[in-house]
Amino acid sequence: MPPLITLEEHYSSPKVLESNKTISALYNNFPPHLLHKLDSLGDERIQDMDEGMVSLQVISHGPGEATPPVCAAANDDLAAAISKNPTRLAGFAMITMSQPTAAARELTRCVKDLGFVGALVENHVDGQFYDDERFWPVFETAQELDVPIYIHPCFPAENMVGYYKGNYEDSVAVALGAYGWAWHSETGLHILRLFASGLFDRFPRLKIVIGHMGELLPFQLERIIVGSQRWAKRQRCLREVWRNNIWVTTSGMFTLPPLACLLQTTSIDHVLYSVDYPFSTTKTGLEFVEEIEKSGLIVGEDLEKFTFKNAEKLLGVKAGAD
Repeated sequence: MPPLITLEEHYSSPKVLESNKTISALYNNFPPHLLHKLDSLGDERIQDMDEGMVSLQVISHGPGEATPPVCAAANDDLAAAISKNPTRLAGFAMITMSQPTAAARELTRCVKDLGFVGALVENHVDGQFYDDERFWPVFETAQELDVPIYIHPCFPAENMVGYYKGNYEDSVAVALGAYGWAWHSETGLHILRLFASGLFDRFPRLKIVIGHMGELLPFQLERIIVGSQRWAKRQRCLREVWRNNIWVTTSGMFTLPPLACLLQTTSIDHVLYSVDYPFSTTKTGLEFVEEIEKSGLIVGEDLEKFTFKNAEKLLGVKAGAD
């Protein structure tokens, strides 16, 4: 078994939760065992990594946006935790996308001063996607620093909730607006919006990461590429952007059919293993890697790229470094 690096792996900061009642209420809906694991940045997390044979875990904050000072405090605390296990843990910055200038400054600080390897951001800010140029200082900074931005699904904004309600219980609407559909469809839509806006023409070296086997995009990719030829002319077509600017992790998905689709549409050099810890377990992830190898879907040098080498190249990290 080759080394494993995972990069959609979460924690929660007490400072973030205490700063916002809405975020705190959201976390209170999580089962107690998840809250406990989200709170752990020490021995328990390392033990869970060992159980799943994870050499290095790149950690990011769970759902919820905080103010710039709170983000900075949370990032400092994460950096302190990483310093205790520097060969096992790395960090994605938490930044305030509703304040893009401050977010760009914090990203710079986290990369240059704290040694973080990029940032993970929520899929929208109160229903606003990042094709609006006011958000672009963050992407400009990421390109300058040569670090990726991981765009992660989030819950629908208040003005989006009604779209998922229907002739069924509200609990079903909550699921459809989140893990049951919209987390993935809305993140996939966001990537298309960024392309259509010209973001990747403005920043041709920008690196964007998305999870969950590509957030539904691989299945539709060829159809979308054909359709996008009728959109406003861009310097770089959607196929080129997909090949060069988008990386995809397997986070939270552990079956072979979507992986096969992903591999048929995406270079193995841009496909990375991830778990989505603690919402999924490292043990489940390990069993999936073993299933992949047994199936022959990814083997040999390609398996090494998938499990750790692509992450090393993208993030500038090392698996099992002394």
